[in-house]
Amino acid sequence: MSTVKDSIDEIIRARHSVRAFLPNPVPKTLIMELLDLAARAPSGSNLQPWQVYVLLGPSKEQLVKKVCALHDDLFLHPERREEFKPDYAYYPSKWISPFIERRRENGWGLYSLLGIAKGDKEKMHQQHRKNFEFFGAPVGLFFTAHRSLEGGSLIDYGMFLQNLMLLAKSRGLDTCPQAAWNSFSEVIMSHIGASREEKLICGMSLGWPDAAHVVNSFLTPRLSAEAFTTWLGE
Repeated sequence: MSTVKDSIDEIIRARHSVRAFLPNPVPKTLIMELLDLAARAPSGSNLQPWQVYVLLGPSKEQLVKKVCALHDDLFLHPERREEFKPDYAYYPSKWISPFIERRRENGWGLYSLLGIAKGDKEKMHQQHRKNFEFFGAPVGLFFTAHRSLEGGSLIDYGMFLQNLMLLAKSRGLDTCPQAAWNSFSEVIMSHIGASREEKLICGMSLGWPDAAHVVNSFLTPRLSAEAFTTWLGE
């Protein structure tokens, strides 16, 4: 007989970033159920920093069209990239070991699976563009927080997002959390009607996975606990 522990372990192991979805709609009632439960995440002093915007149908497609056009323009005119800044630095300004090696392993592992060779900038561009199509998912999510909040609220937000992704997985749905959207925060915030007091945390694709697509066989490696744990007091 399966126990609660077994079920939680299985869901955590099974969750991964999905990059190809079926177009089948997700009921609004199910989305709200996921968000209600995800909000049980802890937050310092119960600040509950999350604000969620759900994009469906025409609203999602309009944003996809806007941002894909910008993404394509920046590919042709990379000097314009300075015009688009995220609300906060997600990645380090200078990459050092071992993080740069992990980043490369992740990127080239995915590209190799998709038959994208090193130096093929056009194919890399097209694959990266799929981020801004929500990988075909029927639901696009954006998460914001008030600008007055500090780094602790990002920790709280991470717990909320993890709750949401695991809850989705438990119901047969899949997700892909996306920092790729962050550079286009000004366009996104205007589109979703967010106030100037909010900053964009990240986006997320949500939907039913396309199990037949090869990209969804890509699983990123994880270090064992032995590699990152230090024992004291023995």
